[in-house]
Parts: sequence; C-alpha cells; structure tokens
Amino acid sequence: MSRGVFIAFEGIDASGKSTQARRVASKYGALLTFEPGDTPMGAQLRTWLLDATLLMTSQSEALLMLADRAQHVATVIEPALVAGRSVVTDRFAASTLAYQGYGRGVDLGGLIAATNMAVGSCIPDLTILLDVPTDVAAARRASNNADRFESESQDFHDRVREGFLSLASMNAELWLVLDGTQDEDVIAGLIDERVAALDWF
Repeated sequence: MSRGVFIAFEGIDASGKSTQARRVASKYGALLTFEPGDTPMGAQLRTWLLDATLLMTSQSEALLMLADRAQHVATVIEPALVAGRSVVTDRFAASTLAYQGYGRGVDLGGLIAATNMAVGSCIPDLTILLDVPTDVAAARRASNNADRFESESQDFHDRVREGFLSLASMNAELWLVLDGTQDEDVIAGLIDERVAALDWF
C-alpha cells in the first residue's frame, strides 16, 4: 500500500490557512487535523497553551507544544499515512519554530533537535504558508476572547511572521509561500496547482 500524502498549512493567526486546509482536505478526501489539541491528551494541553491568564515560561510553552506534536504524530498522523490515507494538518512543526523560536526567543538549535525527536521521519511533503502582514491579520481577528498568542504584541507577531518566511526560504523546494491578502479563490487556485503535482497515487 502506498503511503499517503502529508500537507501542512502554516501562517500567523487569521492568515486564512484553516479555511484552505479544510478545503484541500475535502477535495482530496484527506484526513483533516490540527495542532495543538487533536488528540485526547492534546486537548488538555491546548487548554493550558491557549490560556492567556496562565503564567508559563517560553521553554514550558515550547515543550508542551512538542509533547502535543509527538502524541499527534504517533497516534493520528503517522498511522493514517501508513494506512495509505493522506493527511492535511492546520499547523505542524514550523509553527513551534516560528512562535516559540523566533517569537519567544527559545534557542532554535535546541528546538530543532527536540522537534526532530517529536516528529521522527514524519515530514510534510509540502508546507503551504499563507503570508499576511500582521496589521491585516490583527484587523481580521475578533477583538474579544483573545488567546495567549492572539493577545501578544504586534512586535511578537512580526517576529513570528519573519520566522515563517525564514524557514520557508531555507527549504524552498518543500514550501509554497502565497500572499494571503489575495482573493480567496485566487489563493485556492494557486494551492490546487501545486497540490495537484504531488504524488496522489
């Protein structure tokens, strides 16, 4: 049995990635999943990670994200891929490097090593980054009920955005970077063109 295709959608909050992830998963009959929180253990971790009132060090935040990912890979993503089903995830490893590494200032070398331990050989065939300016994303976000990350300063989100762009430039052949301010249908067409070129058996 052929291994499934694995696609990750990345971007700052309110970039439009979740909308496109749902659409691509539906079009190709892929398993749609997300991080953090799409396992029973991860759901508990998510409540801590997004709680803006809970004091947490940057290192603790990073380690909780990695614990969520290790469980997610082992119990959701990898079993589906091995069984021949394709997977589309709303956030994956690049989010930890961008948010906790570039955004929070956690040592990137250590984060990369820990991320490699968490994901093993489970690497996306394609990572799609929807890039939007942070002021555009802020205008799109609801002003109430902001979580730990949404409530951060624009400077923080600027660092995260630059982190994503830096990561994409280091692995250009495995990334598709799109201007997330374009019309939704235009973005969909550009994504579909690249996704269709993958080996969907």
